Amino acid sequence: MTIGFSARTAVSCSALCVAGALTLAPGAAAVHGGAYAGTRDAPAEAVAAPTPGAADPPPPPSAPPSLLDRPGTQVRPRTGAPAVPRDLSARSWLVADADTGEVLAARDAHVGRPPASTLKTLFAVTVLPTLPAAVRHTVTEEDLAGIGPGSSMVGVRAGRTYRASDLWRGVFLNSGNDAVRVLARMNGGWESTAAQMEAKARSLGARDTRVVSPDGYDMPGQVSSAYDLAVFGRAGLRNTDFVRYCATVRAAFPGDGRAYEIQNTNRLLTGADGVAPYPGLIGVKNGSTSRAGSTLVAAARRGGHTLVVTVMDPRAGGRFAVYEEARSLLDWGFGATGRVEPVGSLLPRPAARPAPGPGATTPARPGTGATSAPQAGPAPAAGGSGGSGDSGGSGDDRDWPVIAGTLAGAAGLGAGAVALALRLHGARGRRGGRSVRG
Repeated sequence: MTIGFSARTAVSCSALCVAGALTLAPGAAAVHGGAYAGTRDAPAEAVAAPTPGAADPPPPPSAPPSLLDRPGTQVRPRTGAPAVPRDLSARSWLVADADTGEVLAARDAHVGRPPASTLKTLFAVTVLPTLPAAVRHTVTEEDLAGIGPGSSMVGVRAGRTYRASDLWRGVFLNSGNDAVRVLARMNGGWESTAAQMEAKARSLGARDTRVVSPDGYDMPGQVSSAYDLAVFGRAGLRNTDFVRYCATVRAAFPGDGRAYEIQNTNRLLTGADGVAPYPGLIGVKNGSTSRAGSTLVAAARRGGHTLVVTVMDPRAGGRFAVYEEARSLLDWGFGATGRVEPVGSLLPRPAARPAPGPGATTPARPGTGATSAPQAGPAPAAGGSGGSGDSGGSGDDRDWPVIAGTLAGAAGLGAGAVALALRLHGARGRRGGRSVRG
């Protein structure tokens, strides 16, 4: 083989190497920076306006510090604001603007307590999008296995075919644990559904909830909080099917030969048992167990504002006190709207931005569920936590090591080419211009 070229050719080659490196370096950076795609410099089509059910933006940096981690009642009244009701006996409660996510007042918002059937709110937020109304399913004995003794039931029977809409009405109106069991089996199974519910809770910024039994049946270790339940209720209000089901007062449920009527057990909606219905009430879900006491997530609309309240375990006032305390909080909330400063937010808090320099953590890859730092368990977070927002750090700064390495390699290659060319050129001169053979 014969190698023959001039020093000018070698210098040109080395220049081309460097130019090529400069052309390729941004590409290499783009590949390396793929983990940050969509967080800061996303293309226009990736930054479309939010759609119903989409994640909320994080609270603005100017929002006042959250008080939701503090014990006791938290409120920031302005001049002329009504006083928080004094007759509340619930162990924890919260009232928030469902449109903005601003928490107007709360008591022990992040204290974990058994949620009873209000946990079905999270079940519906998680599973409803995957099991729309028209889906049909023939129930088996296995579908109904494992229902806890004393559970509320709507009357689902093995061997009968139901539409998903029938089962959802059984969940929302009769709080039927049998309907939840069947829907969970349709969704992939009991344990899988529980895991999906916890993942959904985290994605919404709700960190206090642990799901053991998706129907809310009392189980060791199963907890939620006034804050988390309000988050779930607010998320449900953004789904039109959820709103339609939770606002339904009466419906027909398939039975032997003919359908029978079922009625919503939310007395603040129906006005049953001497509880006056609340004007403008939308829903959402009530619950009661021996461990949880009475629990309620309620939403109502008045004067262009929608409020969501949660009440957990009133200690006085009888079995319907949960409705009357929710009524008091709704009345107070509508009167206090615009007259109090928020004490927190139901919107997920943006992830902490890591400091630059050695040891800085890498932002989470979008869609993986990873976080920018190791999670240390279910520490309550005021105003929500993690799960959305800018994952922190500049992708450009992190990509410069790759760019620098690419340029350094190209420069070394170019220098080697120049040295070889000069050496060969000198050898050819000494040999009278003859080519060097290898």
